[in-house]
Amino acid sequence: MNFKSLVKVKIITLIMLSAFIYSCSNAPQKPALDPANMDITVNPGDDFYRFVNNGWLQNNPLPDDYSRYGAFEQLNEENEQKLYDLLMAIRSDKSAAHGSNRQKIRDFYNSAMDTLLLEEQGISPIRPFLERIDAIDSKEELQTVIAELHQTGIRPLFGMGASQDRKNTDWMIASVGQGGLGMSDRDYYLKDDARSTEIREGYKHFIAQMFSLAGYDDQEAEKAVEAIMQIETSLAESSMDRLTLRNPYATYHIMTLDELSNNSPNINWNNYFDIRNVSIDDLNVAQPEFFKTVSDLMDTVELEKWKTYLKWNVLNSSASFLSSDFDKANFAFYGTVMTGSEVQRERWKRVLGVLNGSLSEAVGQEYVSLYFPPEAKERMIDLVEHLRTAFHQRISNLEWMSDETKEEAYGKLAAMNVKIGYPDKWIDYSDLEIKEQPYILNILAARAFNIKRNLDEIGQPVDRDKWFMSPQTVNAYYSPTMNEIVFPAAILQPPFFYLHADDAMNYGAIGMVIGHEMTHGFDDQGRQFAKDGNLSDWWTEEDSQRFDELSQVLVDQYNNYVMLDSLTINGKLSLGENIADLGGLSIAYQALQNKLEEDGRPGEIDGFTPEQRFFVSYAQVWRNHMREQRLRQQLNEGPHSPGEARVNGIVYNMEEFYKAFNLDESGERFIAPDDRAKIW
Repeated sequence: MNFKSLVKVKIITLIMLSAFIYSCSNAPQKPALDPANMDITVNPGDDFYRFVNNGWLQNNPLPDDYSRYGAFEQLNEENEQKLYDLLMAIRSDKSAAHGSNRQKIRDFYNSAMDTLLLEEQGISPIRPFLERIDAIDSKEELQTVIAELHQTGIRPLFGMGASQDRKNTDWMIASVGQGGLGMSDRDYYLKDDARSTEIREGYKHFIAQMFSLAGYDDQEAEKAVEAIMQIETSLAESSMDRLTLRNPYATYHIMTLDELSNNSPNINWNNYFDIRNVSIDDLNVAQPEFFKTVSDLMDTVELEKWKTYLKWNVLNSSASFLSSDFDKANFAFYGTVMTGSEVQRERWKRVLGVLNGSLSEAVGQEYVSLYFPPEAKERMIDLVEHLRTAFHQRISNLEWMSDETKEEAYGKLAAMNVKIGYPDKWIDYSDLEIKEQPYILNILAARAFNIKRNLDEIGQPVDRDKWFMSPQTVNAYYSPTMNEIVFPAAILQPPFFYLHADDAMNYGAIGMVIGHEMTHGFDDQGRQFAKDGNLSDWWTEEDSQRFDELSQVLVDQYNNYVMLDSLTINGKLSLGENIADLGGLSIAYQALQNKLEEDGRPGEIDGFTPEQRFFVSYAQVWRNHMREQRLRQQLNEGPHSPGEARVNGIVYNMEEFYKAFNLDESGERFIAPDDRAKIW
């Protein structure tokens, strides 16, 4: 079959049809499948990602202010414009009562956008924190200040908060875990490869620059670098790596407060929890060995070095919200050195991201009232239930899983809760005071408010109505302890969701996202949690072994997927996401077939069959450009594979893909049937 000739005819037809539709419309329409984004000179059997996306990649160069730019970022830009329009309406609303959400949104945004005042203020808004640290005269007072900083969201050494008890998920408990690092991964402190060394040297320069901007001389700044690197490197050496962190049993250690004190005797835990206003008998200590190290460091590191380390945490967590010299220094490291971004995004866009994190549901409530049509939720509910049915069918057809484990899997799938659009009840921000004051102080006030809300949950029943993403977030998630999948309103837009497009396009995009999140309940992590969210082993030993064997095929494939020079994807670190991609796409395909059987099979649309449109829709969701630094960071830190690999690493494992495009073994990426990964 001459596939390229056939597709060329189809593309020409599609272009003419798209032009006709456009000419008959009063407003431009965004087609679900745009031929300009494709490249028919590429054989889909060689590189399906570029067959679908090469046109887009060539016509949409990477903007200077992005380290990664693709479908997610384009949708996020459109969403940002909606939020900006919303903000401008709120900003001009002079009738907003004091204490109302609108007043808080307005004053928060205004404090961030008053750059003249920010320049005048310089470091002065955080000077009281630095002076408080300067006044520390003992290790006991040092620990008091650490707890005080934690209350404001500045987190030296470790983190503490409320989380579900993994073995009793109806209740919230206190949990402490590793932290205290300024670089995003422990390995940057420990490895000696060229990239890690480059990042480490960039970090040292950043520290010195920040202390210099804060008024310290060169000698003091260099001493600060030495002290901070000494402490953070010691913390890194005792921190779990990312692969270990994926094991939920490795980070679950219930201890009494006395046991924690015995584990780390140089930390006054009673004083710490008193300052945090938390009363507990026991808690989860995610990394006991890490806290032994913290305790040892508390004894051996000189007080002046600790004070320098605390000042660094204040400076580093505040830099983006101070005058431009601090902000630019922060971007030079975290933006340029770490990810390769050449320029900062426009200020209003950066502020919008902070606002969304600080007053997430206050903004979200306004957002959904304007931008989330009820019909979208109705269609999503139908999609979810079709995906759930398809997943049940696929489980029943599994030859490698026993009937005993299948029954448990059916139960977990049936119990999986679904949240779509926005919460049924909103956060009450009455106790949060946002006012005309320095930007950083509004941020710290919002952090303290959100931290208090979290800590108040300790010792309480789990709030199952709670959301962990705002409605205006372009993303989705699965929670293993809640056994729920959540789809915020903002992701229910093209290219993920088309309210009026054909089923094939929706099942290939948002349908796959639904299937992806469902599959997370059955990936290498999620499968360790039962239907009630409790951490427990509900698999037979034989089924667990077979699952690991099948998963290893995917691990090996991604371990050999070269993305940059000789750099490959970490197949083990990315396993959960890769299982979810393969399972999600397979389940979505099954669901589409069920839907077509119910409603009748349409003919070709724009010259493509439903099956072809399904796979094209999937591939175009993952199109993106990525700078080398950002790609290296993603390969090192995971857990997601780069966009290209999320397409090419998945579709060539599916027989349905080969049939849809009439492909044979001559394709460069052909995988023999016996060598394909197939789990769910």
